Amino acid sequence: MGIEGSFWRAIAVYRIASLGYAALLLAGAGGYQRPVAGWLVFGVMAVWTGVTTVAYSTARSRPLLVVDVLVTLGCMLASPYVQGSMAGPGLMPVTATWVGGPVLAWAVYGGRRAGAVAAVVLSVGDLWLRGLHEFDLSVPVNGAVLLILAGTVVGHVARLTKQAEERLQRAVEIEAAGRERERLARGIHDSVLQVLALVQRRGLEIGGEAAQLGRLAGEQEAALREMVRNGPALADSGFVDVGARLRRYATATVTVSTPATPLPLPAGQAHEVVAAVGAALDNVRRHCGEDARAWVFAENDDASMTITVRDEGPGIPAGRLPEAEAEGRLGIAQSIRGRIAGVGGTVAVTSVPGQGTEVELVIPADSR
Repeated sequence: MGIEGSFWRAIAVYRIASLGYAALLLAGAGGYQRPVAGWLVFGVMAVWTGVTTVAYSTARSRPLLVVDVLVTLGCMLASPYVQGSMAGPGLMPVTATWVGGPVLAWAVYGGRRAGAVAAVVLSVGDLWLRGLHEFDLSVPVNGAVLLILAGTVVGHVARLTKQAEERLQRAVEIEAAGRERERLARGIHDSVLQVLALVQRRGLEIGGEAAQLGRLAGEQEAALREMVRNGPALADSGFVDVGARLRRYATATVTVSTPATPLPLPAGQAHEVVAAVGAALDNVRRHCGEDARAWVFAENDDASMTITVRDEGPGIPAGRLPEAEAEGRLGIAQSIRGRIAGVGGTVAVTSVPGQGTEVELVIPADSR
């Protein structure tokens, strides 16, 4: 259950302690007009404390949290009936501090905004009981203020704690992947990579068809080295490392340059972005030749992720892209622009005849 489970256990302890405090207040309030009704309300509170303690330890959902607020609000609004003539602005409701349970639950579940909204709902009920509906400015509002502050602060701390736990888990996975890469690299370097390097060298020496086999062996050697170096993609929270996927395109003719740190994207978006880069490299081979050089550059900042594919081919004549789209040749229109537009990004194609082509893919941070 991790750190989040500790929050829920702390909420359960708070509910039980608050229930005991409410029992002490009820036992010492001999002047309540209807003490039997008060103990019935306390019984509902005790049963609901048991229900939420079990329910929140196994499964948590919005309907359960909503019912939690409603049950608490109902117990609190029963206070005037229990207290009778004693009810007034200075008297604490029968529920006492037990009303904070749902606020803390919403804060841990949904963050500071959810905690603040739950606190406002219960605070309105509390202030109504204390006479604020009569516009009496002497009514104390300290309890409501503390409830709202508790919901906001606990929600903020809970969200920061969850993020820290996710980052720690990701760091552990990256470290484990690094150790596995080192183990694989030692074994592969002593066997497969040396054989591929030998085939490449001997093929180039023999020439003819053997040279072609040697070139293919060299490409596979480079790709295998890159795969061993990069290791598996990030799997935390459904994210993958786009940089690791892009480096798999590296060959003797394709140079891939990415940051040392991961480039995380949701798995679905990462697939589309990597496929778009693959389509751009296919265009380079198709229009510039199998031996054409290409470069892939990727960078990331707080605002966007930018991936650039460059080549030194003949370039694209002016107006050729609209003509190709009209002829039904949709390589750039759909395979590249369509994919990137689907993830909320943009594509810019810059080409000068005789000086090559540059395809720039930009994925804004707010679309990830």
